Amino acid sequence: MGMNENFRYLSVGLPGDIERRKQAGDFERAIRLIDERLSGNVPEALKKCMIVERELMSRITADYPFTKAQALEQIHRDCPDFTEAEFDRYVDEGKIDWIYVNGEERYFEYFYPTLVKAWPEYTSRAGIVKKEKVDSDKFYEDQAIAQMKEKGKVSWRFQVRATIRLKDEYFVPGKVIRAYLPIPSNGRQISDIVIHSHSDYPCTIAPVDAPQRTICFETALNENDTFFVEYSYTNTVSYNDAYNGTGIPGTYDFDLEELQPHVVFTPYIQELVKSLVGEEKDPLKKARIFYDFITKTVRYSYMREYFGLTQIAENCARNLRGDCGVQGLLFITLCRAAGIPARWQSGLTSTPNGMGPHDWTEFYVEPYGWLFADPSYGGGAHRKGNELRRQFYFGNLDPFRMVANTEFQADLIPDMRYWRADPYDNQTGEMEYEDGALSRADYKRTKEVLSAEQLF
Repeated sequence: MGMNENFRYLSVGLPGDIERRKQAGDFERAIRLIDERLSGNVPEALKKCMIVERELMSRITADYPFTKAQALEQIHRDCPDFTEAEFDRYVDEGKIDWIYVNGEERYFEYFYPTLVKAWPEYTSRAGIVKKEKVDSDKFYEDQAIAQMKEKGKVSWRFQVRATIRLKDEYFVPGKVIRAYLPIPSNGRQISDIVIHSHSDYPCTIAPVDAPQRTICFETALNENDTFFVEYSYTNTVSYNDAYNGTGIPGTYDFDLEELQPHVVFTPYIQELVKSLVGEEKDPLKKARIFYDFITKTVRYSYMREYFGLTQIAENCARNLRGDCGVQGLLFITLCRAAGIPARWQSGLTSTPNGMGPHDWTEFYVEPYGWLFADPSYGGGAHRKGNELRRQFYFGNLDPFRMVANTEFQADLIPDMRYWRADPYDNQTGEMEYEDGALSRADYKRTKEVLSAEQLF
């Protein structure tokens, strides 16, 4: 069992005095108190929680680098007349993320991209014309949606090259390093997976049904080199008119359990489920209610590294903001708490234009079986006023996904010895030395679509 298993104990919670130090941003003293407690007799579950919290607090300030003056300076580049009073109002309205660091408010590294992406009020105020991720990506997706509705099914084949390389300043000649790159797994829409080539170093290729599938290189390098893998896969998806359908109630014994520390049926989650579904018995309609709640209520927001997040689903339901994975975990948690099996998928979006990390979900309802749901894409469509697109992503996915992960919080193969950069998911790769962890800032990753072809 690796040290990343300790994350399952995060919900144990810190002793009260340490928690108060943490909330005040007095991380140095909180860490010192943890070290003192760990040197004595501590219950095992609390010990594991404190070990994780110590690492979390040692990293968190890097995610919140800006003072108010520095944050306003960023805003003034696009909106020179934006006032401090307006800034404070945005903070109070939850549009700008912050924490205390030694009693001073410090602002999230990606607070400004979040304003531009998620808050039309600000982009209009600043006179910013937003450029979508890539306009032609939406073209491909909308075209595929239309074809799925017309023909019932579409299929695309992709060939991809992914790389990972340690930054030169962190390279130590002769030191053994492990490098993990995600590769396609047998998510139910994925087939015909081929590994065409990879770096000529000793490696382990995880089984095709591995819950988080990777190719892992392990070697000592005399010169800093780039690890790569090239692979291809076919993605085939069928259309389901689930948004307007009905389901059959059933009792199931799979994909319903809690998963500490983030998929947890807290009192608030249970009350939220009751208040949302009321007397509704149809499981498909219940899932649709959860999807509607998230897509219409939860605002997209860039998040700090998942390593540093706690109670992801509940905090999303409380704060009503989150990125694709946070929204997906809330959907899974609500479904499971309501007796609807639900599970994770993630990896990359991939169109002929390029690739990017993304998370989404599946849920199970008879007579359909497993269906897809992508709350993040649905919420984006809602913000654009595109109701048909929003409804599509309940029950369906476009064919532009590379599935690397079919479980949340699963081990890699071989298991990492030290802290993972993301202990829950793996979209673009991880690295570690034989004697210590590496952070995402220590290495570079690339992903490139080499070819993309529609099969039918």
